[in-house]
Formats: sequence, C-alpha cells, structure tokens
Amino acid sequence: MVFAGGMDGGLPMGQILTPKFAVQVVRSRWFMVFACLLIMSVSGATYIFSIYSKDLKSSLGYNQQTLNTLSFFKDLGANLGILSGLINEVSPPWVVLIIGSAMNLFGYLMIYLAIMGRIAAPKVWMMCLYICIGANSQSFTNTGTLVTCVKNFPESRGNVIGLLKGFVGLSGVIFTQLYLAIYGNDSKSVVLLIAWLPAAVSIVFVHTIRIIPYNSPQARNTKPFFCFLYISIGLAMFLLIITIVQKFVQFSHSAYAISAFILTLILFLPLSVVIKEEVKNLIEANKSFETPPTTITIEKPSTIPNPLPPQSPSPSPIPKPNSSSKVTSCIITMFKPPAMGDDYSILQALVSIEMILILFAIICGAGGTLTAIDNMAQIGQSLRYPAKSINTFVSLISIWNYAGRVTSGYVSEIVLAKYKFPRPLALTLVLLLSCAGHLLIAFGVPQSLYLASVIIGFTFGALWPLLYAIISEVFGLKYFSTLHSFGSVASPIGLYILNVRVTGHFYDVEARKQNAGKDLTCIGVQCFKLSFIIITAVTVIGVMVSLLLVWRTWKFYSTDIYAKFRESSEAVETNSSTGMPLERVNMEKKEKNGCE
Repeated sequence: MVFAGGMDGGLPMGQILTPKFAVQVVRSRWFMVFACLLIMSVSGATYIFSIYSKDLKSSLGYNQQTLNTLSFFKDLGANLGILSGLINEVSPPWVVLIIGSAMNLFGYLMIYLAIMGRIAAPKVWMMCLYICIGANSQSFTNTGTLVTCVKNFPESRGNVIGLLKGFVGLSGVIFTQLYLAIYGNDSKSVVLLIAWLPAAVSIVFVHTIRIIPYNSPQARNTKPFFCFLYISIGLAMFLLIITIVQKFVQFSHSAYAISAFILTLILFLPLSVVIKEEVKNLIEANKSFETPPTTITIEKPSTIPNPLPPQSPSPSPIPKPNSSSKVTSCIITMFKPPAMGDDYSILQALVSIEMILILFAIICGAGGTLTAIDNMAQIGQSLRYPAKSINTFVSLISIWNYAGRVTSGYVSEIVLAKYKFPRPLALTLVLLLSCAGHLLIAFGVPQSLYLASVIIGFTFGALWPLLYAIISEVFGLKYFSTLHSFGSVASPIGLYILNVRVTGHFYDVEARKQNAGKDLTCIGVQCFKLSFIIITAVTVIGVMVSLLLVWRTWKFYSTDIYAKFRESSEAVETNSSTGMPLERVNMEKKEKNGCE
C-alpha cells in the first residue's frame, strides 16, 4: 500500500496520520464489517459445551439425560432470537448488542460460580435458566451484527452471511486457544472466559454497528469481502495446524501464549483492508477536487411567457379504516402474500408453505448435527479415544464448521449468480452429506470419529448461511430481523427431540445395563448406535422435505432476484408513474394491504 507520493495515486503521510482520517476509518462501512467479524469471532460459546460439560457432570452430579437437558436449554437460548429480532425492529443495533452483553456476562458467570462451588449448588431448573440466558446473548449478537450487515450489503448477502457465520464457527477453537494461554489446561476456567470476553468485545465496538444507506459504490464492491475471506482462510489454517501440533507436542504455557498472540494478530489483520479501502476513497475524493470545473453556458430565457400549467385537482383524503376492518383486512392479507422475493409481513411469512418447509428441514438437519456436536466428548469416551483426541474433535468441528459456513455462503452466491443454482438445492445436498457423519458414529468404525467430526462440523456450519439467505431472499429484508430468528428456533426443537428424548434416553439405558442399574459412564459402540441410526432416518426425511422446497422455489431462483437492488442506488422521492409523493404511495400500499 502506497501512501506517499503526492496526489497522483498516493497520499502524503500527513493526510493519513490525522484524527480526521482515523474518524473516517472508524465510521466507514468496512470498519463496521471488521467490528462485526471480531464480535462474531467470540460469539460461539455454545459450540464448546463439550469442553466443560464433564465438569458440570462431575461437579454437580448430573447424569447424561440431565446433561443433555442442559444442552437443550443452551441451544434453545442460542436460537430463540424472536425477542432480539423484535427489539431490533424498533431500536438501533447497539441496543441489541448491549442487552446481549449483559445477558452473556450474567448467565455464564453464574455457571462458573456453580462449577467452582462459590455459590450453593443450584437446582437443575436454575442451571437451565442460567445457560439459557447466557446462550441467548448469542442470538442478540447475531441479530445486531448479521442482520445489520445484510441490510447494508443486500446484493452480497451470501458472502456476508457466510463470512460472519464462518467466524462464529471458528470461535470454538479460538476460545480453546485463548483459555489455554490465559488459564492453562483448566477446563473450568473456559466458562469464565466465555463470560467476560464476548461482553467486552461487544461493548468496545458497539457504536460502530449501524445501518448505512445503500447509496454508495462501496456497497456493491465485493473485493474487500474476498480479502476478508482470504484472511479468514489463513486464520483457519493456522488454527488447524496449531491444533494438530498440540496433539503431538506438549506445549508449555509460554508456547500457548505465543500462539494466542499470533492468533490475535491475525484477527486484527482485516483492519488493514479497511484502511486500504478508506485510503482509496480519500484519493478519489482528492482527485475529484482537482478536476477543473465544467464550463456552464447560461442561455437568456425567452421573453414569451409560458402558459401556466393546468391546476391538478387536489387529492382527496384517504379515509382511515376502523379497528375492526383493520383486523379483518389483516387476516385476509395474511393468507394472500405478495410475490416471492417481495417484503412479506411477519404473519404472511410464518403461515406460508415455504417457511413451514424450511423449518421442518432445519429441525431434521440441525437437530441431528447439534446432537453429535454436543455429545462428542461422550461419544469419544464411549469409543475409548484418549482425552487429547476428544479436544481435537472439538477443534476439528469448530474449524470445519467455519469451512462449511464460508463455503456455503460464498459458493452458493457464485453459482446462484452464474448458473441460477437455487439455494434450497444446496441445502438438500448438505443434509444428505450429514447422513454419512451420523452413520460413522452409529457403527463406530475404528478411527472414523476424526472424519465424522469433519463431516458433522462442515454440514452443521453450511446449514446456517443457506437458511438465512433463503429466508431473506424469499420473504424480503423488511422484517428480516424477526424472520431469521424464527428460522433459528427450528434448531433447538430438533435438538430436544433427538438429543434429550432419544440420545440421552438410550445412553442412560445402556449405562444402567453395564453398571448394575447405576447411571454411570457408558462404554462401547452400543451407547450411541441406535440413537444415530434414528438421527440418520430423520435427516433423510429432512432431505425429502427440502426437495419439496426446491420444487416450490425453482421458478423464483431462475430469475434475477437481486435486480431491484441495482435499479436505483438512491432514494426516490416521487413515484415516476403516478407523480405522487413517495410517502403517499407507501401509505396507499399500507391501506391496501390492511396490516404490516
């Protein structure tokens, strides 16, 4: 990057190293993306539950079904984002992020105090409440950052969602490296880390997250997204290499500290992309000032007066409907949605067949993969893998979770733009691939848990960019804050059925057989075999449902779904066809629809 050299392609350092330029960088569109990446990189505490789950089990005397119940409330909180979506509809994103920070700190701090014995052992329902509150902060973070970025970059939503969710996928292994560097190999302290670190990062960057009008060429510039992608790939490769090295080499505390320092440097590397983009903008602004003004010729007006235009009749006032007619109109329009891709109301989207199909497919797919992720420590233990290998599984899931998210986000965006490849079909392929991971776990193929971790992590990660992109494309962006939250609710529903009612139940039954009626650790392939055969069958049902969604949306995805965002980059004050003010046109549309 060249800063010096005058105004012929460069900038003097005196113009860069100024408070004014620093403010320009911090207030820029791309710094907002950088801030969101940092916030999301420490927002995946739910994905490392298996690291400290054994401490919950031993410190508080839980059996497997109780532990799986806690896991369900964890994922219920993480995905129950309806409240955060509704708050985001009526308040700026910083409000959502502040609330999420407070919830994160309270929930996980109470869990840490319970594990360490600093407070009286809470009842199970209280622990479920604590972990639900702490995990629910993740939905507030997700809403405040992801929804804001999608609205700021509507033509690059696949890239945006894939990138942000990719950093969430990496957050599990990021937490692992940081807690090893800060607290050493103390798995209880990881709960303390996930209590204070996400809250601190959100508070530092909270006021840079905001809606920026889509009226700038920067909003259609996709090159920085690919720069961010390359940096994230480098981050993932570093984490993968360091994880493998730590498996075979005994690290000292100093070595963990050095690796954490390198990790932090890579996390802040996207800031260089932000500065580079703002330098380009400053160069372009300076060049525009140097351009000589165009000569303007003013002609003498004609002396012949123009006839006055005929007066148009003033528009008659629109009568306001009474409350009963509003309710009736709302019910009628709820079942008469607009064309696919236009802005649905919340009720229109929730009762649509497409939303029902999306939710059912995610219940089947995410429920199974989350069950595998949350039980990975117990699965490894039952198949007699060493403790270090179990930590490796957690890291592999986190890294391939990232790979699945960025791959499904970026690749689905590319093939959609070039070949009109529908995203629901990509969702079908992801669900089909996850079946292979479930079967490897079910039959306990020797040393196959490494491959199963890769498949489960990749497919679980790939689901979420596809889910959010499909919802935003089919139902519009107007109520995306709320609608994407409803999509997330499907995950804990599937988790409760497949993890608590199926996997936890069969595990405890087998454990009682092996240990003369006592709820102890289960050893052997039989511990999870039947559960994951059932999970595979449920996922196949999800594949069939997603194929039905492909059929219903095929015509929509065969068109240019982003054309409306390219028609105009600036707000239009009047309707070109009617000549009426835009506010009046919108008011007439609302009256016609009857409800929002």
